[in-house]
Amino acid sequence: MLLKENRIPKKLRLLELFVDYLFICSYLLVLFVISIFFYMFVLDGIPNFSEWQSQLIATCFSVLPMIFIFSFLDFSKGSFGKRRAGLMVCFDQKSYSASLIRNTIKFLPWELGHIATIHGMYTNYDKVSICLSFLSLTCFLIFLIMGTLRQDKRHFGDLLAGTQVQLGIPSIASEFEQV
Repeated sequence: MLLKENRIPKKLRLLELFVDYLFICSYLLVLFVISIFFYMFVLDGIPNFSEWQSQLIATCFSVLPMIFIFSFLDFSKGSFGKRRAGLMVCFDQKSYSASLIRNTIKFLPWELGHIATIHGMYTNYDKVSICLSFLSLTCFLIFLIMGTLRQDKRHFGDLLAGTQVQLGIPSIASEFEQV
């Protein structure tokens, strides 16, 4: 059941975001090590990529796996950050597609940031890359503000997917409220 007034403490949301951020950084570090190993020992050096090849590699190996991993985790028991913070994703109608919609929207600012950065590297940061960077940051801030200031604590992805992050384990929440 989705709540009209969601009383998740901000400290729990920040804990959730921090733990999930560490997971994403760990994934990217492992991906970097594997890539460098592959380039150096299999291809004998880093090849030159076109902008479109770089966009495809960044999307297929960083953004899409995170969307699928977080969709699966949110559909099952919740991401590592949600589990650590005692939170869970509640669904209006539980389905993997709702989780996929939620996480696709949630990771959109990251993908826009990748597109902007890669495009900027190939064009010396023209107007398109600057606009995409601005759009990425704007989306991120809107999602963050919606998730913290709205009474139901739902961001745009939650609204589209019919989901909501709620307290799952009250004992953890009470520990954070006392601090």
